[in-house]
Amino acid sequence: MPPIARRNLLKAAAVTGAAAIPFSWLLAKNAPQAAADSPAERSADEPVDITWLEDGGLGAAAGSTFGVPWPKGAHPGDRTFALTTADGKEVPLQTWATAHWPDGSLKWTAHAAGEGLTGSGYKLTTGKPAAPAKKVTVIESGGRITVDTGVIRAVIGKDGEKFVRSVTRGSTEIARDGRLVLLRQGDLDDGDHGSAAWERFDGEISGAKVEQRGPVRAVVRIDGKHRKGRRAWLPFSVRLYFYAGADSFRMVHTIIYDGDQKKDFIRGLGVRFSVPMRDQAYDRHIRIAGEGKGFLTEAVKGVTGLRRDPGGGVRAAQVKGEKLPDPATWDQRVTSRLHSIPTWGDYTLSQLSADGFTLRKRTKPGHGWIAAGGGGRASGFGYVGGVSGGLSFGLRDFWEKFPAQLDIRGAAGDAAEVTLWLWSPEAQPMDLRFYHDGMGQDTFPEQLEGLEITYEDYEPGFGTPYGIARTSELTFWANAATPDADTLVRQAAAVRTPPQLAAGPADIARAKVFGGLFAPVDRSTPARARIEDRLDFLFDYHKGQVEQRRWYGFWDFGDIMHTYDGDRHQWRYDVGGYAWDNSELSPDLWLWLAYLRSGRSDIFRFAESMTRHTGEVDAYHLGTWAGLGTRHGVQHFADSAKQQRISTALYRRYYYFLTADERIGDIMHALVDSDETFLVLDPLRKVREDPDYEPDPHALSIGFGTDWSGLAGAWLTEWERRGPKAKKAEARLRSTMETIAAQPNGFVQGSGLYDLDTGTYAIEDEPKVSVSHLSAVFGLVEVCAEVTELIDLPKFKEAWLDYCRYFNATKAEQKARYGTDFGSLILVQGHSRLDAYAAVQLEDDKLAARAWQKFTEYHEGDGYPDATTSWKTVELEGPQVLEPGVEAAWVSTNATAQYGLAAIQNLALVGDKLPG
Repeated sequence: MPPIARRNLLKAAAVTGAAAIPFSWLLAKNAPQAAADSPAERSADEPVDITWLEDGGLGAAAGSTFGVPWPKGAHPGDRTFALTTADGKEVPLQTWATAHWPDGSLKWTAHAAGEGLTGSGYKLTTGKPAAPAKKVTVIESGGRITVDTGVIRAVIGKDGEKFVRSVTRGSTEIARDGRLVLLRQGDLDDGDHGSAAWERFDGEISGAKVEQRGPVRAVVRIDGKHRKGRRAWLPFSVRLYFYAGADSFRMVHTIIYDGDQKKDFIRGLGVRFSVPMRDQAYDRHIRIAGEGKGFLTEAVKGVTGLRRDPGGGVRAAQVKGEKLPDPATWDQRVTSRLHSIPTWGDYTLSQLSADGFTLRKRTKPGHGWIAAGGGGRASGFGYVGGVSGGLSFGLRDFWEKFPAQLDIRGAAGDAAEVTLWLWSPEAQPMDLRFYHDGMGQDTFPEQLEGLEITYEDYEPGFGTPYGIARTSELTFWANAATPDADTLVRQAAAVRTPPQLAAGPADIARAKVFGGLFAPVDRSTPARARIEDRLDFLFDYHKGQVEQRRWYGFWDFGDIMHTYDGDRHQWRYDVGGYAWDNSELSPDLWLWLAYLRSGRSDIFRFAESMTRHTGEVDAYHLGTWAGLGTRHGVQHFADSAKQQRISTALYRRYYYFLTADERIGDIMHALVDSDETFLVLDPLRKVREDPDYEPDPHALSIGFGTDWSGLAGAWLTEWERRGPKAKKAEARLRSTMETIAAQPNGFVQGSGLYDLDTGTYAIEDEPKVSVSHLSAVFGLVEVCAEVTELIDLPKFKEAWLDYCRYFNATKAEQKARYGTDFGSLILVQGHSRLDAYAAVQLEDDKLAARAWQKFTEYHEGDGYPDATTSWKTVELEGPQVLEPGVEAAWVSTNATAQYGLAAIQNLALVGDKLPG
């Protein structure tokens, strides 16, 4: 069990005693007084416990950056914080605000620490932070930026092709000429013929800037494109992270695809460094990680296994990576023949699938390769250098985001060349062409037929990858000598799972962030425990399906499938809109709330990979549709529905506030002006009765559900982050809230005509009823829970509570209130959380009872009701399936996400009203 989860159980026991305290107080305006020692009543000056997400601590990593939320009014904006170990030793800390409450008090703070992180638990308190013994410093001069951690010094270029010009440790240069490499292929060899040619592009810097200057953490961002001759394409953004006292740095590398899918095939995409080789060949070492703790441990010129023995001490020293004694002291039958021992200068580890890697080596170009080993899933880590120093390097998610590769070239010469291939040149070229030709679906009516058969919304030209992005994470160590085996194992582990500090569920919950829609896991009654078991079942099942179905790959890792095909015992990976999920019905929200309440590291990592994927691959960052995401489909960009509901900042902000990740911050900031996308793409274009419709910037039809929630999420996040467009974001948030509230039927009106200039909706003259089962299931519930507490607009809150009260009401009740009913609605179980929210806000026990009724009862084709759900899996084996495994044919991602959100929020809001 992760440390945070263990601590949460201990805290829950201490707080609740024999009986559980209901957590409905988390959101209730007039909640009953909680126990004096409950998390909600803790003093603002009381320490927040900080622990490692996984066991093991910092290990070989440079440092950790983590976020902590605070209750409204607890800390002024200029508050300082200190970090200590469990036994009171000070840990140097750098703090900055990532969000504020409307009153100016701190809402989220980010904290960076590295030096002194030697324990398993820490205390975050108010106070003056300790200064690092070796501060990280940044100096800008001319065309370079120099970052000094006190142990290593990196010179970063502001122009040219070398983004890292040199990395030195003391007076020793460890690496130089850090650069980006792209191999392009203009066509594909299809079958057993063809002669497709490659061409190489090099990353060219367009600009670099310092984003943080220390004293504990420094961040430098470099932007540019890959260039050959007059053509520059494939924009990149690279961030380099440095921590005080560290001998390593981290790199976050992002590309945006802007090529022609029919002729710009990426053959290889890599990060390359040169490593000076100063030592004798027998004192140069190669280390390449295999699976688990496995390592290839070799020297460029090996003296083990020879016919003549140089001596046991010599052999042992070479294996350990230590400097060998003077050859004059060896057995001279070896010394005199050293020139006859081959030098092995080139190594390649290729991971072309999720399940297999190969390792080979050769002496030098022009000579043949020999096999050096292989296995299943390599760690993506290596080292090249010698006793006077060398470079360790690693690529995170190496096998999960196959095809990947590590190359070492020229280790027998004056400098070795290291390339970490994010896309292996030994794999098939990256093929992003659309997967079918539309089959005569040229008009909107014909295209809509696709929805009726494959559930795919097709439109010519819309199945394009132009503008999608992908981020990779790399880590490098500048070692003073060849690391010993234990150090290498720790370094490889830090690449695979970067150590992450975090606050626990109780401390996060008491801050009442994210609308207060979650509470720490509580199994104090059989009824609660039953729901918790089912939540665990659903997460564990989807996590297991990722492995069983091999949902891995450069563009795919982090997503899950949408719907199951029980006949084939297979997810519908090839059936139109039933394939990749692309955040449909908010699995991202389910996962993050599941983590916040449990502290489970496996849920965090699952949600982390989904956030990376859905925020980049499923959304556009360049071009006409920048700011929009793509509905679920066979390819992540295949469906022609490009919508706010997928690109929404609401799915990314959890990870941002928990880690302060700058790349996610970029993505959210870019969405602030995404209301302008309604000018370039009409989401209702296929169903409008007026064929001559042209978008009017003063009268854009924008819905109050999936559309507004996405816009509101971006505006809210920019406002609370105090971003460059915070004033505009706040104004848009307020003006849309005011004009939604002013509609004759509020949210039930469904949509309005939006003015881009004023940021307001036109007020309709006549009431109408337009309610969709999708409106509230893409973050509307979550964003309304936040903004109603942040912005005092009683009419807006009233309009939202009306929607919450009447969605699951009887048709008679709907008709009595609005003059007509809402029609036949589905997703009743997921909407039970609206009943729960309204029950707390209105202090209505009948609504609380209805929440649990709608959550548990059977509704045809809707959710996982108690009476009809087996909560079991069935064993599968050949020939039914490709690989043995399990299935729960009744599981769908839609139902899982909505069941998970309803269960979590109902327990937090009206858990004390849970029957049984």
